[in-house]
This record gives sequence, structure tokens and C-alpha cells, in this order.
Amino acid sequence: MAKTKIKAGLPTRQQILDFITNSDTPAGKREIAKAFGLHGQDKILLKALLKDMSDEGLIDVAPGRAFHKMGGVPKVTVLRVTDADGDTTWAVPERWEAEGVPVPRLRVREARGKRSALAIGDRILARTEEAGNGWIAHPMKKLARGEELMLGVLKDEAGRLWLQGVEKKERRNWPVSDAGGAEPGDLVLAEKAGRPPRITAKVVEVLGDPFAPRSFSLIAIHRHSIPNIFSQDLLDEAERVSRLDLGKREDLRHLPIVAIDPADARDHDDAVWAAPDDDPKNDGGWKAVVAIADVSFYVRPGSELDREARKRGNSVYFPDRVVPMLPEILSAEVCSLKQGEDRAALACHLQIGRHGELKSWRFTRAVVSIAANIAYEDAQAAIDGKLEHPLTEAALRPLWGCWAALNKARDKREPLDLDLPERRIMLDEMGRILSVAPRERLDAHKLIEDYMIAANVAAAKALEAKKAPVMYRIHEPPAREKLVALREYLKTFGVEFALGQVIKPATFNRILERVGESDFREQVMQQVLRTQTQAYYGPANHGHFGLSLGSYAHFTSPIRRYADLIVHRALVEAYALGPGGLTAEEAAGMERIGESISSLERRAMEAERETIDRYVAAYLANHVGEVLEARITGVQSFGFFATVDGVGGDGLVAARDLGTEYFRYDEAGQRLVGDESGEEFTLGQRLQLRLVEANPVSGALRFELPDGKGSAGPSAFAKERGRGRPRPIKRRGRPANIRHKSR
Repeated sequence: MAKTKIKAGLPTRQQILDFITNSDTPAGKREIAKAFGLHGQDKILLKALLKDMSDEGLIDVAPGRAFHKMGGVPKVTVLRVTDADGDTTWAVPERWEAEGVPVPRLRVREARGKRSALAIGDRILARTEEAGNGWIAHPMKKLARGEELMLGVLKDEAGRLWLQGVEKKERRNWPVSDAGGAEPGDLVLAEKAGRPPRITAKVVEVLGDPFAPRSFSLIAIHRHSIPNIFSQDLLDEAERVSRLDLGKREDLRHLPIVAIDPADARDHDDAVWAAPDDDPKNDGGWKAVVAIADVSFYVRPGSELDREARKRGNSVYFPDRVVPMLPEILSAEVCSLKQGEDRAALACHLQIGRHGELKSWRFTRAVVSIAANIAYEDAQAAIDGKLEHPLTEAALRPLWGCWAALNKARDKREPLDLDLPERRIMLDEMGRILSVAPRERLDAHKLIEDYMIAANVAAAKALEAKKAPVMYRIHEPPAREKLVALREYLKTFGVEFALGQVIKPATFNRILERVGESDFREQVMQQVLRTQTQAYYGPANHGHFGLSLGSYAHFTSPIRRYADLIVHRALVEAYALGPGGLTAEEAAGMERIGESISSLERRAMEAERETIDRYVAAYLANHVGEVLEARITGVQSFGFFATVDGVGGDGLVAARDLGTEYFRYDEAGQRLVGDESGEEFTLGQRLQLRLVEANPVSGALRFELPDGKGSAGPSAFAKERGRGRPRPIKRRGRPANIRHKSR
């Protein structure tokens, strides 16, 4: 650590930058606070200052929560070797997220007098230093190469095998030096072999047919290194704990508690019950029980099951499979709330006022026997009188009555209301695609959502009442720069948005009300969504902006989310509910656990989204050559992106495919304008496009205009820098290859 003595007190931005730059070791929040002698409130102010500096692009954070200058390299980081010729070895950071800053190349300085033992593709943990205009890496440890495996499909071109990557952004094909028994068309894992300039691919595992059912999710599993196999020892442990005696519990088996889930649900975390409250102090109010699978009873802190669950962070859901956080004997059997089976539950007892306010709550360990597992569609049909169900009056009608009160409370607090369509992939029994369509949004969905929100709020407040650790679900207000971008975006539709006002979720709802049912409503909703910050988990409460709630924790899905399991353990410990409570070690490491499970959640979301894109591309592959109804979802200087109405999937209409006319890129107006004809391609515009390519392996789509303008030659667009006035730029020579860009 730098030995310079620093005056106590909250440092300036420049002082922090100087300290981070001159520190000999990684500088995290703790090191910065210690160096400047900060205590108590000043440490809280420092955290806010560091966040501001990160938002402003002054600093970035590396794994391990150490800070470094934006555009700089962390003091200790993982590097990947890109060039190794025996004399000089070069490497690049394995992760690089500094937008607009080129990925730095670091010269690897190994022990003097030794020939480099590093090869292309090797991963090293290294200490780094800035030297002159460049960077030097001092290797500390050579790491496993597992994450450097390439996922691709073998292609035969003129009798030679090539590896084509599965990512949309992948441009290069690699010559194959060792096929390992794989055949052309096989999906394979390969590693890089050789040295520059003769880098080749060596197949290490054959995964099979990339177009076969279930392969699209397999691609995502391997690409994101998602653990999908449980060891035999862990399965044996799951088998042992599944036989645990439930012990003494509150008996709720007499209540007609029901679980309302998707028809294809693989696990059932939650079930609900409600009835009019007979307490005279709660006239017109309700009492309710939200029963949640008592996973903390089976998965104890420090066990092998716990370590594996924390490593996975969450279950990952694909159209054709689920990669569970817990072994199936727990996730789909013993912990799953199934009809007619005695199950261990952590029960949240709620007293709800006539206007939906939470008047009181308590938590107990209970035994429940679910009266029925009901699909959303069936529950809705029963309430609408379209389906006879034996529990309509005993269970469903009271649930809807209580929900009417909860819905009043929701309307009063005005959470963010973005009703964006969710695509549903329908498969047959063989895993083949039947259809791709928006998932219907029913009142039954909203009902369960509001009961879960009520239980999550109660869990957070119950822990706060005991001054116990809380793993909050945090959603902070949008950053100012995103609000500025939204204002400029809305101007293109003639919608005003004032920045001086206090920004609340209702602010965005008013915008959508002004937009109404216009053609560009969905685009505005998407832009409002992009304006929001990303939700995350952590022990410091910053509220949930989107839900307009001051305290919020995830409690209702412990089968599939580790965050919920932590909240269960905290409740068990705080209210002395028996074994499996939060340990002192877990309580001390809440921030670190929150960071880890937030990262794993983002990994799962990306893998799920990519897999949906691959299924959509596979579905549309049967329509290549057809003219389809589409809508422009993004405009850039190199072309525009469009999605097929009712199906989804983003595809590019490249600049070169718009003919010989010059087009100007109007960034503020989000449009391309023809210099001679005045023809426009504008965000939100509906038009007909011919699908010319649908690649199920990468999920990429490519469109062209139906009149085939692209045959005449290239076209280019550019924006004049500095003055904000767009002007055409003529592209010389052959146009650059345009690849699909994931949005």
C-alpha cells in the first residue's frame, strides 16, 4: 500500500484517483477508508462518492471489489495470452468492460533468462503495472484453461475442416488441426493450439448435432460455464437430508392452500391462502398465508449442498430444460409443494387491511398439504366462470377478494408499470418447436405477484425489527445521464420529459399514458426499461425504486434463488425457529455473497435470453426468403435492427443493403434519411422485410428490403462529429462485413 500520509477527512475525487493509481496493492473501499482515516458516517459518504465516480466514468471496479482508473487495468487480474513467440509474450485482460476504451495489451515479464512457458490461450493471474505508455504483467499463477474452450460447429470447405463460433459477434473461423473424431456439422468444444501465425482449433469434446432438440440450451450452458451436473457425493447428501423428520411445526394442513403456477412448472416454491379477517379491529380486512418451501431446513450452512447452491446462485430456465440450483430430489420432490403431500414450509402469516396495507405479520415453520396445484390459465378460467373447479369458492374466490385489497395498495404507491410481452417457446414431446408467441398476461399472474411482493416486504421488515442481517433486493433510481438520454429519445416522438422534477416510478407511467396505444408504445417501454438501473442483492438498504418500496427482500423462491435461502436462514435465526439459521460467518459476508449471486443472476439471464434468440432463429429458419411484417427496434449509422411482429428476434438490415443512395444518420431523431429521395427509416416504423438469413446456432437474423435494393452496391452513413449536423460519408472500396449486433 502507498505509504504517503494523507490528511484525514472525506477525500476529493482527485485524491481518490491519485491514491488508487499510486497504491502498490489493490485498493478497495476498505483500503481507501483506512488510508484517509474515515469512520462512521464518513465511510457511508465514501461509498456514495465511489458510486458517483463509477457512474461518471472516472473509476471502474474489478472482481474482488478493488477499484482502478477507468481505462486502466486492475492491480491484480486474470489475463489471457494472445501472442507468445518465445521472446515476447503479450496478454489481454480476460474481462474488459470500459466502454469506448480499447482493450489494453500487456507485455508479460517472466523470470529472467527463461524461455516463455506460456502458449496462446493460457490464462494467468498477474500483478500489473503501468510503465510509460504501456502495461507490464508479472505472472503470479497459471490458471486452468477450461474457460478458454471455444464452442462452435465444424464446417467442411473444400475438404478442410473449420470451426465456426456460435456467438453472434464471432467473425473468424479457425482451421481445425485435430477433429477428435467429430464430423462436419457437429457441435464441439475446442481449444486453441499452436503459436502465431498458425493458430488452430483442437476438438476436445463432441456435443452432437447443434440443431437437435435441447442443443440450443446446451450451447448456452457451455458458453457461460453453467454447472449442470451434480456429483454423486452431493446427490447422496441430498438423498440423506430428504429423509429428515419434519419435527414439531405449526400444522396448517387444514387450510385449503393452493399453488398457482405455470402449467409447465418444474418446481413449486410457493402456495397461498386467504380469508376474510374475523378480527373486529380489521373490519373489511383479510388474513392470508403465503407458504414457502422450507429449503433452509434441508440445505444447512456449510454443507456440500449449500456450497453447490451458492456456486450456482440460481436455477436457470430454458424452454427445453431447467438447470436447477438444487438436486432434483429436493427441487422437484421433497421441497416442491405438491398436491396432497405433507411438506415443510416457512409460513408468512399476513394481516391485510381493507385498502391493502400490511397491518401485521409473523413467520412460523409449518407443515402444509397443498389442496391443489393449479395452472394460471385454469385459475383464471375458474374465476371467470369458464371452468368448473372444486376449489373455486373455498380457495380461489377469497384469494381474489384479498387481492382486490392488495391491488388498491399497489395502485396507491404507483410502481413502474411496464407490460412488455414475454416470448413463450412451445415445444412438442420431442423438443421440436411448435410455435413462438407472446405469453398471455392474466389477472392470475398479477394476483400471485402481489401476494409474493407482500410476503417479501414482510420478510424484510420482520428482519429489520430484529436488527438482523437482510439480503435486500435493491433497485436504485435511474442515473441522471440515462434520464438525459431518455429525454432526447422522447423528443423524437414529440413527448416532453422535464429533468427538474422528482423522479418516481409514476413519472414513467405518466409518459406511457401520454404515448397511449401508438405504434411506438413498445419502443418507448423498452427505452424506459433501459433507463432503469439493474437490480442487485446486498445488505445495505437502498429501497426498490421500480416497486416503489422502501424495504424489499426476496423470500418466496428458495428452491431456485440462493438470495431467498439466505433470507430464510436470517428469519430462522432471528426468530429462533429451529435449525438451519444464518451463521455469524454468513452474516459477516453478506456483501460478498450479494455481489456473487447478483453476478450469477446476470449470467443466467443472459444465457436464457440467448437461448430464446436461438429458438426464434430456428423457428424463422423455415421462413427464409419470405417477406415478413417487421418493426424497426434500433437505428445506427451502419444500418437498422428490426424484429418480426409477434415472434421477436432482432435482425440487421445492413447499410450496404439500402442501395446506392446516400443516407444520413440522424442520431437525435433515431432515423436514416435518404439524401435524394428523403426516404426515412425510423425507430418504431413498421415495414415489410425479406428474411435472408436465420442462424439457429448463433441466434442471428439478417433482413433486406423486399425490392432487393442491396444488389446495386454499398451505401454508408456517418454523423459529422463536433457540430451535431449529420452528413453523408462515401465508403471507399469494398464495404466492410456487417455482422449481427445483439441489442
